[in-house]
Amino acid sequence: MLAETRDFLGYGAHPPDAAWPGGARVAVSFVVNVEEGAELSVIDGDERNEAVYEVTEEVRDGPDPCRDTHFEYGTRVGYHRIMRLLDAYGAPSTLNACGRAIARSPWIARDAVARGHEVACHGWRWERHAGMAEAAERQAIARAVAAIRAACGAAPAGWHTRSAPSANTRRLLLEHGGFLYDSDAYSDDLPFFTRVEGRRHLVLPYSFDTNDMHFHQGSQRFATAGHFAEYVIDAFDTLWQEGAEVPRMLSVGLHLRMIGRAGRIAGLERVLRHMRQKGGAWFARRDAIARHWIARFPEEEAGTLA
Repeated sequence: MLAETRDFLGYGAHPPDAAWPGGARVAVSFVVNVEEGAELSVIDGDERNEAVYEVTEEVRDGPDPCRDTHFEYGTRVGYHRIMRLLDAYGAPSTLNACGRAIARSPWIARDAVARGHEVACHGWRWERHAGMAEAAERQAIARAVAAIRAACGAAPAGWHTRSAPSANTRRLLLEHGGFLYDSDAYSDDLPFFTRVEGRRHLVLPYSFDTNDMHFHQGSQRFATAGHFAEYVIDAFDTLWQEGAEVPRMLSVGLHLRMIGRAGRIAGLERVLRHMRQKGGAWFARRDAIARHWIARFPEEEAGTLA
């Protein structure tokens, strides 16, 4: 039997007019993932070491300082490099931050807020929630929120699970309270509403293609800074052209230990320079996009409902 909960239609051929501020054609959301210190590490007492990092090799059973230091590069160097560049181009971003990462490096949350960025929640550890027991997931959400609140004085308004959420994730987010949106979808170029136990809930889709994760992931589809820049610029230009009639949204996923490397950061600068020169881009935090969408479409006909 086919599931009836999947939506293959979305907005169809007639998406709503987002009316982004300033008449922008594309709302551009830079998402800076902060996962360093939340990855699996035997040194931290975890059951195993993280399998995804700069190279592809067999996972060691015991402590792996090589793998650990690849993650440490992100906070020691990559974060500062990315922030300097975003500041230079006046591009506010959303930090997708794991709670355990922020608990270990609270200065990141404080610094990001001082610079005008949003700190959203990326789980407690850098882990999938699919298959997680409900009680364990409830606790993970609470721990992550508490860590972010303790670091920057405010609870996160957004949530994004690493890869797959569980069947309970959205319900637990609403149960916890305080979440304005989640980004656990990859199905559209615009925000949309869904139903969670009779309540309207906003989803801001994320993207795995316009994402520096492809410097890793084995295939290395982005082998150089130029590959990353070319792909993201092509995506922006297409949405910019479509945005003359129907404004769109573009998510650009960044990681401290990936785009933050010296040989890759130039790709991000090319993207920022191109968008600024072309015009028509609204660089926005995801909470700002969410608040705009909710104010723009206060009634439920604005999006797809379950």
